[in-house]
Amino acid sequence: MTVREGPENAVAARPAGAGGARARHAVASIGRATFLAAVAGFFALPLLWLATAPFDAHPTITASVPEFTLGNFRALLDNPYVLSSLGNSVLQAAGSAVLVVVLAALAAYALSRVRIPGRDALLYVLLLLSSVVTGTAAMVPIFELATRLNLVDTHLGVVLTLSGGLLPAAIFILKDFMDATPTSYEESARVFGASPLQILWHIVVPVVRPGLATIAVWAVASVWGSFLTPFILLRDPEKSPGAVILYTLYTEGGSPRLDLISTFSLLYSLPVVLMYVFVSRKYGFRFHGGIKR
Repeated sequence: MTVREGPENAVAARPAGAGGARARHAVASIGRATFLAAVAGFFALPLLWLATAPFDAHPTITASVPEFTLGNFRALLDNPYVLSSLGNSVLQAAGSAVLVVVLAALAAYALSRVRIPGRDALLYVLLLLSSVVTGTAAMVPIFELATRLNLVDTHLGVVLTLSGGLLPAAIFILKDFMDATPTSYEESARVFGASPLQILWHIVVPVVRPGLATIAVWAVASVWGSFLTPFILLRDPEKSPGAVILYTLYTEGGSPRLDLISTFSLLYSLPVVLMYVFVSRKYGFRFHGGIKR
């Protein structure tokens, strides 16, 4: 004999199923939030150590409540090369950024507007070679070339070497911005007698400004953290950037001085962070496109 469920049983079973779905959704949300919190904590711990260790009288490799002191900053400033290294870093990073942005903009505009056979293949080959043949692999011929051109122990040698390594990727990124800029603007300016450089400066550059800002910040950050090239090309400690001077903050036995290293790391990272925040709010960052058509 078959017993059929009445309407009251169906009504009672429906809320039970809905309650189970809500419970599963709540468990999934809690698990997702826990996972994201664990990942965020994993990446936040080094930043927490960087923010607290410079103010700790006895910093260790673990993040802890600091024994507050400003003596680490005073001890760091006793190093005669610290302040000059920050100025050298600014000089090399700014020089490389200006050179990369100007040359990449000119090359990307030319490659975007002039139809030449094998243009896209040339871009991909340049990008591939810049990725495969890194500065480390090419350091011997670069040093030989710098020696013959009397560029060893000069800021110009460092700027030219680092800019050459950044140019292929910068051209590749900026070309996409140039391609997305409508040519009708340029045709209108050309009717009124504007030269190609005037069109580039007054028409194209304002449109691709987010791309130029992205390339500039990327170039500054890359040069700011570069160690090998200035370490090899520069002989005078007074010309060395901060990344090289940081290497000297060790004891004679090779042990790191965590108080000085953490303090210098904090000072050395602040300019790049502030630059990123400023440029991001003013121009924004994109790796593609000029304007919406």
